[in-house]
Amino acid sequence: MINRQWLLAKRPVGAVTPDCFRYNEVPSQASPPADGMVLLRHELLLCAPTIRNWISGNRDSYYPTVEIDAPIMAPAIGRIVVSNDPDWPVGTRLVGAGSWQDEQWVDPVKQGFRKVPEHISSVDAMGVVGINALTAYCGLLRVGQVREGEVLLVSGAAGSVGSVVAQIGRIKGCRVIGICGGADKVRWLSEECGIDHVIDYKGEDVVARLDELCPDGIDVFFDNVGGSLLRDVVARMKPKGRIVLCGQISAYEGTGEVATPPLDVMRMIYGGIRMEGFLARHHVAAFDEAINDLAQWDAEGLLTHREDVRDGFARLPET
Repeated sequence: MINRQWLLAKRPVGAVTPDCFRYNEVPSQASPPADGMVLLRHELLLCAPTIRNWISGNRDSYYPTVEIDAPIMAPAIGRIVVSNDPDWPVGTRLVGAGSWQDEQWVDPVKQGFRKVPEHISSVDAMGVVGINALTAYCGLLRVGQVREGEVLLVSGAAGSVGSVVAQIGRIKGCRVIGICGGADKVRWLSEECGIDHVIDYKGEDVVARLDELCPDGIDVFFDNVGGSLLRDVVARMKPKGRIVLCGQISAYEGTGEVATPPLDVMRMIYGGIRMEGFLARHHVAAFDEAINDLAQWDAEGLLTHREDVRDGFARLPET
């Protein structure tokens, strides 16, 4: 059998383009390279924004780095096709850090793969109860510790993480304000997701709108964007406010602000304002609870979500 792969051909400068990737075929590897490994045949790959960081060549220790001529890393769901371990039987679906290839040998324990419950489809396991939804849940409820009646501000609110954060805030009884770009996103968040207030950064003065909507300040800021927005929100946080750092989209393509402008640190000190970065994998112990809650909210019609599922391994660079 042939194992199809998409390899990193060159590092992107600015936006990612299809010529950053190179198609490759290698023979299937019949035997495991080490004890404890299983062979996964991938069924679904997630095109996550953070892949842009992994292929950038940045050698900072907090980024995984995809080497030139190596398969592109991506969140993946695969089915075990070869295993000698009764704890990981053939046919079991796993979700974790995979790559752009048909099949891959992994050590489920060392590489942090999780079993997908049989009653959850692969699309749902990657979507409404997938890693982005788990990131939203853990970030807002465990890091942000949001409470009923608080003012919650979400940047990147129409994204796969931000939209779930905003809706969980609504479910928990917060007054939610989302920031996004474009009339279609504003309409979707307002009309379909039920978000109280939505600011269109492409057509509105964000700072002026924040002053209008939050005259008494902001309790929790869930930040997916970074840049100057973080500085402006720090200046408007309530005492004992919490800032949840999830992403820095403004800098992902290397054309925006690489670093956030100086923050009013003394305001944070005197106001007891907490700012904390996180990854979903820091909160694995909460995943079962999160999946149950997210699935229940979805079943009750409380979570609106969109799925863009595209068929075809050959279309990965385009996608």
